[in-house]
Amino acid sequence: MNWKNEAVEKLKQYGAMRASVVNLPVELRRLELDAQKIRTSDPGKCVVKGVSQREDLLLSNLVHRQELENALEQAGCWVTEVENALDTLEPEDRLVLDKLFVYPNCGNLERLCVELGTEKSSVYRRREHALKMFTVALYGKS
Repeated sequence: MNWKNEAVEKLKQYGAMRASVVNLPVELRRLELDAQKIRTSDPGKCVVKGVSQREDLLLSNLVHRQELENALEQAGCWVTEVENALDTLEPEDRLVLDKLFVYPNCGNLERLCVELGTEKSSVYRRREHALKMFTVALYGKS
């Protein structure tokens, strides 16, 4: 297994995973409100083969919430793991990984050169060092 590539993929997904940890509770709340509406709807409406549409909707809602709760727990653990590894880095190493992998934008390399007061080759060396340290913090291997 190429641990470095795995670490790069985690860095690339980090922003989206953090957003999911914020967004999933909102979606769960929306589903809870939907379930309340379903519970208070007319129970005699639309019964098909002994199962009401209401019961089917409630069951579907419950399953969806359970799946999202599991996803939230996994995403939370995932984000914590990545943040713990990022927290072990020197501030400049963290900056390099943020600019080049987590939040890449056109011109970030040049901005890093200015911020760090160095040339591109030094930024690339710093990237490799930061990535190695991040990989070791995540997996114990480089």
